Amino acid sequence: MNTVVVDNEKVIPNKIVCIGRNYVEHIQELNNEVPSEIVVFNKPNSAIGERLISFHQEPIHYEAELCFLIRNGKYHAVGLGLDLTKRDLQSKLKLKGLPWERAKAFDNSALFTKFIVLDELEVNALSFQLLIDDRVTQEANIELMMSQPNVIRDFLASYTQLQDNDIVMTGTPKGVGVVNSGSEFVLKLFSKNLLLLEQSWQAE
Repeated sequence: MNTVVVDNEKVIPNKIVCIGRNYVEHIQELNNEVPSEIVVFNKPNSAIGERLISFHQEPIHYEAELCFLIRNGKYHAVGLGLDLTKRDLQSKLKLKGLPWERAKAFDNSALFTKFIVLDELEVNALSFQLLIDDRVTQEANIELMMSQPNVIRDFLASYTQLQDNDIVMTGTPKGVGVVNSGSEFVLKLFSKNLLLLEQSWQAE
């Protein structure tokens, strides 16, 4: 089973619960409709990877996201992730009204930084950036979300058990695009102006 790191301890998530269409400008850039309720899809443990692969049967798109790790039904730790997507396949499946899993839940489609225990951190003060080759490509804060983290957690808990070490990915802001081989991806998490963590990957 694949693992993520929480304060230097390796843990095994059972599942990754992902929120789609949670930022208005990202919805607009993909010409999607604004949803009337929270959009959810899942990734299995086997989707967790360590390598940023630019081509997996077709070009791969990146989506940077704020992520939370669950303990005792609550948000225990925070980190960042890359939701990797087969965009062409996703578009074809959507046109046919079919589920997205083949475009979203393939092996190595979820990369994560380490997770930091929330403790006294204020969730509403969190923000993040994705830099590609030293250029800020995506950035967002909690205020830009259509459904904020606690609303998401309560919605998920209304129909599924959130188990210890499950991960909730809260959606991506505008700025998504293709992963190009050789590019350096850097994720940065902030609390107000304080840098909490930073992690990088070189796209293969």
